[in-house]
Amino acid sequence: MKRFAILFTILTAITGAVRAQEEAKAPTTEDSPTTEDSVKATINRLFEGMKNADTTVLKSAFTAEPILNTVATNKKKKVYVRSEKFADFVKITGQQKSGEADERIQFGTILIDGPLAVVWTPYEFYYKGKFRHCGVNSFHLVRLEDGWKIHFLIDTRRKVCEK
Repeated sequence: MKRFAILFTILTAITGAVRAQEEAKAPTTEDSPTTEDSVKATINRLFEGMKNADTTVLKSAFTAEPILNTVATNKKKKVYVRSEKFADFVKITGQQKSGEADERIQFGTILIDGPLAVVWTPYEFYYKGKFRHCGVNSFHLVRLEDGWKIHFLIDTRRKVCEK
């Protein structure tokens, strides 16, 4: 039930943001499809780096001090947020063989307001060709001088996926 409440809260926030964006003035050139493509390219670069075990490509998708979290459930079914150090994520990625870690995403909602973007991506994660888990990624990106960078990433993980 708590998991549902968290998901409901997130979806309500996204729905409200979508409505607010629709009610706003016509999009500026900052919010053009080209900008959306640039945001997607940054996220795709993350997963390219993961899949190829290329830490240089992986790091290029992030700000200098990104925040990585996972919404998890313990054995007592209590929901909590687990943090991961970016340096540990990079190290683990670099220890993989190319092709071992394969996260397959679908772009869902993309919201952009000037230098801030929020992206929702359902995903399935495969390791060494075997399905491991699925869930949703929620990315917060900022547009810096050198382009869009992921600053905050939180995800969910579950064994059973809805198709």
